[in-house]
Amino acid sequence: MAKIKKVLVANRGEIAVRVMRTCRELGLSTVAVFSEADRSALHTRYADQAVCVGPPPSRESYLVQDHILDAARRTGADAIHPGYGFLSENAGFVRACDKAGLTFIGPPASAMDAMGEKTRARANMVKAGVPVVPGTEAPFASVDEAKAFARKLGYPIMLKAAGGGGGKGMRRVEKEGDLESAWRAAKSEAMSAFGNDAVYLEKFLDEPHHVEIQIFGDSHGNVIHLNERECSAQRRNQKVVEETPSPIITSQLRAAMGEVAVRAAKSVGYVGAGTVEFLVDSSRNFYFLEMNTRLQVEHPVTEWVTGIDLVAWQLHVAQGGVLPFLEPISPRGHSIEVRVYAEDPSTNFMPSPGRIQYLRVPSGPFVRDDSGVYAGYTVPNFYDPMISKLSVWAPTRAEALARVRRALDEYVVKGITTNIRYLKHLVEHPLFQRGNYDTGFLGREHQRLLGEEHPELVKAALIAAAVHAHQLSEKQQAQVAGLSAGGTSGLSPWRTAGRRLTGWKRS
Repeated sequence: MAKIKKVLVANRGEIAVRVMRTCRELGLSTVAVFSEADRSALHTRYADQAVCVGPPPSRESYLVQDHILDAARRTGADAIHPGYGFLSENAGFVRACDKAGLTFIGPPASAMDAMGEKTRARANMVKAGVPVVPGTEAPFASVDEAKAFARKLGYPIMLKAAGGGGGKGMRRVEKEGDLESAWRAAKSEAMSAFGNDAVYLEKFLDEPHHVEIQIFGDSHGNVIHLNERECSAQRRNQKVVEETPSPIITSQLRAAMGEVAVRAAKSVGYVGAGTVEFLVDSSRNFYFLEMNTRLQVEHPVTEWVTGIDLVAWQLHVAQGGVLPFLEPISPRGHSIEVRVYAEDPSTNFMPSPGRIQYLRVPSGPFVRDDSGVYAGYTVPNFYDPMISKLSVWAPTRAEALARVRRALDEYVVKGITTNIRYLKHLVEHPLFQRGNYDTGFLGREHQRLLGEEHPELVKAALIAAAVHAHQLSEKQQAQVAGLSAGGTSGLSPWRTAGRRLTGWKRS
């Protein structure tokens, strides 16, 4: 394969900057693509060259394949790194890159066809004898078909996007009356995020753990796994905190899950970085959930405990290189990552776009902040509100928890609202401290994570404060009225009243 010299990163934000940093260390030139809303974004400024690919909506810019390919042609890029999201799991885009003579830094289209679409991946795993969560093996053509299948499967169920992950196009449905509206919402969100509105459904498992295995393959048939990541701290099916090793995974279970993940990847000729996701029940049985045929948002925690730059490995195998290691690497120490969002947890996590007036990011030993923003940058309202990923490493989980708490205390963002305070409450929660949490944890502990352990007492306190303020106002008005009627010292009654009420007196 030809040696890569210039990489176009077909993404935005922190992941685009993260990929470009490794490219720069390897002596590779970089090209950024940006929408009109991202003209002043950090990834646009960091790259050697930058090309505008359209208006702010992603469906008119980052998801338009012809615009991306034209930017590569105009700048002389010879490779494309897709990051995650957008076109990263689009087999048609991989074929278009191949046709244009561009190296796609990711798996071949055939592997993406087999595993990138979730329903096809489930069918392949069933054939391979891998246990899967009960559900469908193909997207539904209509909501009536989905209703019929859900009746047989039993509620609650999960609607999921077939063409992508990251919690987009996913809805939990408790009863049939809610299915139609959830169906429309899931399809709309999936189309906006992935350009593919196909959805399928699975049985919802009670209190499972979401554990994923990082795999890596090369074009010579070698595939290894790089241990697991615990991803159960989720809100609206989107991960908020990730850690490795998982608090619930034994070395025996890690080996078993890793073997299944490697077998799955080898069965489709997988090349590059990928993640096989599982649900683990209370009896420690695990079920294949899906495969993400790309680099994951939470890859830094794996890098911390293995000492591997996964993007450098992606570039290496994309040029025909053999994996540097062919045996599993045992995790060294413990790593935790938290996702910092421009959102307001107290208003149902409403996005908080706007200008960042002041920014202080944490630093110190074994602290990493993958960010796509800077002081003075305006966070747009067109994209996912994640602005950075804060990750730490320490020899033990207890030390990693202490380090991430310290780092969050140092993190200051002014001008917009963020979830930093919420993240502090999360990592300090006794159940999280003990590693005793599942995918429903954030929902069950919502009020406590907001800092409102007893919302009824908070409400009572607010009412009492309002009553006290009203009574004080009435008392002040009565005093003023009495002074006004009697007069004093030739001064205005308002001035005298104000002085008496505030304890003022002439010296």
